[in-house]
Amino acid sequence: MNASQLFVLSFVAIILFGAIGLKVIPGMYRGQLTGIDALFTATSAVCVTGLIVVDTGAFFTPAGQFWVLMLIQLGGIGMMTFTSLILISIGQRLSLRQESILMNFALVNQRVEFGALLRRVLAFTAAIEVGGALFLFLRWSSKFPLPEALWHAVFQAVSAFCNAGFSTFSDSVMGFQGDAVSLLALAALIVLGGLGFGTLLDISGWFRSIADRGFYRFTLHSRLVLLVTAALLGLGFVGYLILEWNGELGTLQPIDRFSNAMFMSVTARTAGFNSIDYAKLSDSANFLTILLMAAGGSPGSMAGGLKTTTVAVIGLAAWSRLRGRSTASIFGRTIPDEIIRRALGLFVLTFGLTTLWIFLLGAAGSTRPGNTNFLHYMFEVVSAFNTVGLSLGVTPNLTGTGKLLVILMMLVGRVGPLTISAALALPLQEAHAFRFSREEVSIG
Repeated sequence: MNASQLFVLSFVAIILFGAIGLKVIPGMYRGQLTGIDALFTATSAVCVTGLIVVDTGAFFTPAGQFWVLMLIQLGGIGMMTFTSLILISIGQRLSLRQESILMNFALVNQRVEFGALLRRVLAFTAAIEVGGALFLFLRWSSKFPLPEALWHAVFQAVSAFCNAGFSTFSDSVMGFQGDAVSLLALAALIVLGGLGFGTLLDISGWFRSIADRGFYRFTLHSRLVLLVTAALLGLGFVGYLILEWNGELGTLQPIDRFSNAMFMSVTARTAGFNSIDYAKLSDSANFLTILLMAAGGSPGSMAGGLKTTTVAVIGLAAWSRLRGRSTASIFGRTIPDEIIRRALGLFVLTFGLTTLWIFLLGAAGSTRPGNTNFLHYMFEVVSAFNTVGLSLGVTPNLTGTGKLLVILMMLVGRVGPLTISAALALPLQEAHAFRFSREEVSIG
């Protein structure tokens, strides 16, 4: 088995472990939980997607909610990261295979040794989640009893930073439409979780350089991540304001319209929380959501999607061709042709797989066919593949076949782009290869 296969196997193993635990451990849920629903919930949690077939807050007991939260944390950071950290802590070196798996999992800053990187990954995660939970607890302590406020704060902070979208509230965070502080705090956790650890390391180094009055140069990767993230957040924010100012946002106070529009722009980038009922949005606003979901977060982050750097590389390549240039450049650096080919290949594979799954899910249908249409299925597939978790309400009504399709799509969306990138990055075997003669083909 190669590194990519072991990486996928680690996710499959933790999904099966989580599903069996939800199903067989007493006191996990109230009522009846079918095997397919247990598998769906575990997959959605491990793949940090957030699509649900049962109400997390009402259906699962506190023990069941803790189990789901554990799966979210394991899936967010990655099972192999925990394993490698344990090996390092007892003084064992990582094998080449384990290092290869980690290289596929996260963008590794080459200036950081693996052991130091893993310790920083967990340190960043713990610091951000604890800080977010503490802030939310202080904010919500007057709204709920203290133990309840603490649990809500911890669950939402971990789920937000892991870009999972699970919530202990039955209406997600729609109850906080008028609480701009809570929405922006959750949005900050989501953005931090979607930047990627490589970028977080760069930001940390930049802050240290300020304290030391030194100079710090961001990598090109981090610059692209920050630039595209800011652009997507800004475009989404303005787009929702324009499209829904007199629509779903029209019932809110002006300040809350702005905070909810920003939160919608953030959460559509693979988080899955919703402060607005997306089933009531206009088709234009929902299509904007689909575009934001497709872009997703950044490499080496908790988020899924095509990834911000892929969008940036494809855009730069197209712009360079329009200007008649043979190379794509930005910030005084040239993007290697191999990276451009990899980005284009990933885009084609993602587009093809998503299109196929929309067709299959539409054929599988819903238990309430009169309430679904093409946009519902397209929204569901894009949300599943890009590990977002937003839905137009079709998820609980999917047929058994439809749920299995979404389960597979969530798993492929979480590990597929990583393994595809690893496969495209493999060196070409030229030793025994030969080429046919070339002939031009007209395109465009």
